[in-house]
Amino acid sequence: MLPDGGNPHPVRLVRPTAAPLSALAQVGRRVFFDATLSSSGRLSCASCHSPVHAYGPPGERAVMSGGATLTREGLRAVPSLRYLERQPNFSIGPDDATDDERAKPLVPADASAAGLVPQGGLFWDGRTDTLQSQALEPLLNPFEMDGGSVERVAAKLRHAPYAGALVQLFGTGVLRSPRALVGEALSAVSRFQIEDPSFHPYASKYDAWLEGKARFTPAEARGFRLFNEPKGANCAGCHVDRPTPDGLPPLFTDHQYEALGVPRNRALAINRDPAFFDLGLCGPVRRDLRAEPRFCGMFVTPSLRNVATRRAFFHNGFYRTLRGAVDFYVYRPATIDDLPPRYRANVDVTDPPFGRPPGAAPVLTPADERDLIAFLRTLTDER
Repeated sequence: MLPDGGNPHPVRLVRPTAAPLSALAQVGRRVFFDATLSSSGRLSCASCHSPVHAYGPPGERAVMSGGATLTREGLRAVPSLRYLERQPNFSIGPDDATDDERAKPLVPADASAAGLVPQGGLFWDGRTDTLQSQALEPLLNPFEMDGGSVERVAAKLRHAPYAGALVQLFGTGVLRSPRALVGEALSAVSRFQIEDPSFHPYASKYDAWLEGKARFTPAEARGFRLFNEPKGANCAGCHVDRPTPDGLPPLFTDHQYEALGVPRNRALAINRDPAFFDLGLCGPVRRDLRAEPRFCGMFVTPSLRNVATRRAFFHNGFYRTLRGAVDFYVYRPATIDDLPPRYRANVDVTDPPFGRPPGAAPVLTPADERDLIAFLRTLTDER
């Protein structure tokens, strides 16, 4: 790195080409913002995935609430919908798999082999692979938009202001089949997410720095070094910060899953039941990996892009500030209270910054944490 904070090896990043939205994507935009599809009439996709919050949750709450009266509290913190256009399908494969290898699904039974790790997919537990199927779940979930059923949602779509546009795109027959109507409406949402540049702008200061168009402040430069220190903070070990060989901007995730041992969020209504545990890949939402106890407690590594805009961190929203989230890695509590004892061996205790011997100094000083956070703020997209 140059002394003045510039990038000594600038690159040319390959971004998605901006173009006018297709007719299908324009319909998808209207569906995305349509609150009438919810039982309350007040909750749309955009209510929880706010465009002005990097398509993440607005407000200060750990989780969002939905249902007919907007009082049913969700299970997990709302992830961002930004930067999902390159998300690989869920698979269980080699730790050093290429994107092409990750696209080849492996049966869960293969997970018993050494060196195979879960990776890819959407949601915190990777249970779906397409943006279309991802959009369907909150639409019907009683804790979210609470659409009730495909038939009920289809009845609303038939009377939506954009129903005529759906007929123009898919023919009058689409109105006769509830499943087809809802499916095509959600395919339009997925096209909106793929085509609209606001879902993948790659417009942060860090992107500009990679291209040699911006300079780090001294604090940002120090934070960048800490982020990439393998025996220190080691953030880049999971949150990959280098462009791909063909020039695609980094996504700040390796798409893999980790059991981190995040503290139990006792503020969540569902956690008032001491027998309830959110096991991530092993349930309660995902069901096909329940027979794989080695994956219990694992959640996907999220992208760190726009992380400084968030107010709920990790799957359960336990930490409410970016400093608190960084503190977790530096001072992780010794007691793991949100996993049954039989699954606690899954928690990562070896990869830096974890695995430090008892009595060792923290991996980061308070000044280091401030510098690291200064760097993380460079990942915020310019509006």
